[in-house]
Amino acid sequence: MIDLDFSERIAAARSTFRDIRAVVDVDRLAAETAELGEKAAAPDLWDDVDAAQKVTSALSHKQAELKRITELEQRLDDLDVLIEMAREADDADAAAEAADELASIEKTLADLEVQTLLDGEYDDRPAVVTIRSGAGGVDAADFAEMLQRMYLRWAEQHGYPATVMDTSYAEEAGIKSTTFQIDAPHAFGLLSVEAGTHRLVRMSPFGAAGKRQTSFAAVEVIPLMEETAEIEIPESDIRVDVFRSSGPGGQSVNTTDSAVRITHLPTGTVVSMQNEKSQIQNRAAAMRVLQSRLLLLQKEQEAATKKELAGTITASWGDQMRSYVLAPYQMVKDLRTEHEEGNPSKVFDGDLDAFIAAGIKWRKQRPVD
Repeated sequence: MIDLDFSERIAAARSTFRDIRAVVDVDRLAAETAELGEKAAAPDLWDDVDAAQKVTSALSHKQAELKRITELEQRLDDLDVLIEMAREADDADAAAEAADELASIEKTLADLEVQTLLDGEYDDRPAVVTIRSGAGGVDAADFAEMLQRMYLRWAEQHGYPATVMDTSYAEEAGIKSTTFQIDAPHAFGLLSVEAGTHRLVRMSPFGAAGKRQTSFAAVEVIPLMEETAEIEIPESDIRVDVFRSSGPGGQSVNTTDSAVRITHLPTGTVVSMQNEKSQIQNRAAAMRVLQSRLLLLQKEQEAATKKELAGTITASWGDQMRSYVLAPYQMVKDLRTEHEEGNPSKVFDGDLDAFIAAGIKWRKQRPVD
C-alpha cells in the first residue's frame, strides 16, 4: 500500500491560503479587476493614449494577481482529487505526482505569503533596476554583467516581463552599468531588498593565475511611477543629448541618433535610454524614469531620510550587503539576514527567492526609526 498521508501538510497549506486570501481581499481585487476591464473595453479608450496605457497596465497587474490566487485555489482542490485517485488505484506514479504537486503548491504559498508583507507605498509598482560596476576593475564590470543576468533569469523563471532599457559596456569585458525594468505586480516590493553593494570573491579570469580578486557592484532599485503631474520638470531644468545606440565593445547597433541621455541640471541626475527604436520613444521612457527618481528624491527630502528607497550605495569595502564567494570555498551569504546558500551557480542562475523572502522578513522586523 502506497503512503499518501499528506493530511497535515494539506491542512497547513489550506490554512495559509485562507490567511493570504483574507489579506489580499479577493472580493475587492475581483471588483477592481472588473471595473478596470469595463474601462479597458470602452470604445473611446485610446482617444487618450496616456490614460489608456495606465488603465491597461493596471488591469494587467490586477488580472495577474487575481489569476495567481484563483489558480492556486483550484490546484488545492485538484490535489485532493489526485490523491484520492492514487489511493484507490494504489498507483505509485500518481502518488509521486501528488507529492510533487503538493511541494510546488507549498512553494507558491510561501511566495504569496511573502508578498502579503509588502505594504509599502510603492511596493506594488514595477521595478527599475540599475547595476553599476564598482571597485575591482574589469572583474567588477564582469560581476555587474553576472548580476544583470541573475536578475533577468529570476524574472524569466517567474514569468515576469523584463526590458533592458540601457547598457553601457566596458572596454575589455562586462558592463559599466545597466538599467532594466521588471513589469510585474509587487516587483519593486520584492526587489527593493536587493538594493545595496554586492561583493564577489573569486580567482580572477582576467588577472594573474592563482590570484584571488575582490570586486564590487552597486544595485539600485526604484519603483516605476505612473506618469503624473506630481513632478513637473521644466525644459529649462534638463539637458538632452542624443547619440547612437551601441553594443559590446562600442560596436554600433543603430545607424541613427536614437539613444537619449537626459541630465536633470538641478540635481545632477542622469538617465540614459537606448532600448526603443526611435528618439521620441527613448526620450519618453527616459523622462518617466527621471520622474520616478525625482519623486523618490522629493519623498526622501520631505521625510528627512537618508536611505529610504534607492539609498546611497558606494560599491566598495565596508558597505556590502551580500557576498558571493567562489574561492577558496563556495557560498553566497546575505550579511543582513545571515541567509546563505552553498551553490553560487544556482544563485547566479536566478535562484533568489529565499534571499528575497529573508530580506523582506528582516526588513519587516526592524524597528521603525
